[in-house]
Amino acid sequence: MDRHIPFERLHNFRDLGGRSTADGRRVRPGRLFRADSLGNLTQGTDDWDRFLSLGIRTVVDLRYPWEIEGRGRVPEHSSFIYHNLSIEHRPYDQAALGPEVEPGPYLAARYMEVAEDGTKEIGAALELVSGTKEPLVFHCASGKDRTGLLAALVLSLLDVPEPVIIEDFALTQRATPRLLADWQRRNAGRTPAWPAWGHAPAEVMSRFLADLTARHGSVEEYVTNAVGLDAGRLKERLRSNLLERSGRSA
Repeated sequence: MDRHIPFERLHNFRDLGGRSTADGRRVRPGRLFRADSLGNLTQGTDDWDRFLSLGIRTVVDLRYPWEIEGRGRVPEHSSFIYHNLSIEHRPYDQAALGPEVEPGPYLAARYMEVAEDGTKEIGAALELVSGTKEPLVFHCASGKDRTGLLAALVLSLLDVPEPVIIEDFALTQRATPRLLADWQRRNAGRTPAWPAWGHAPAEVMSRFLADLTARHGSVEEYVTNAVGLDAGRLKERLRSNLLERSGRSA
């Protein structure tokens, strides 16, 4: 199933709602969204009207400040509050990698770096997601790596089964052609040196979750011991605000 919401200038915007949990509940539709760069939105366009129609009250931008300065941020609007929480601390250029670099182990290792380096910002993002009772969106540049990491943590804390979390990550693959076309437009028609640029093989998320569990014991223990939050309290808030009985409307 393709869960992407169609936009002209956003290619990887989707609703995390509808995902089932291990105990038979589901994530409320229309409450939690993940996306590629909202800096591609322009006021006065159909895309902007569609974005505002979702009723989003909180925007969490996971990019570096220098990315925002160079590529722009979501336009300001009185209907939502904007937060910049740069969870990645060690920049790397995926487009410049050689074809010999395998995406599974390479990206999983980068995700572990983010998980270890960005605990302060990840904690703040988790608090925002868990505390809101109104629609929220989080995003990075392509909506794959940093966004995928945060989505995996949130879904895991909601007790969404791991295969479903991995499936959600891999859905970015449907957006890859449009993301690649945008990259080429920004780079004089060139093609990235890394053939895996923009791709989201399931192996990446599978490896990352396995590595996180091997290092910390579980996502809950990572949240408690590395991020410094009470995972039990966080899970309770997330489940209270974001879950509903399966079959109910949003």
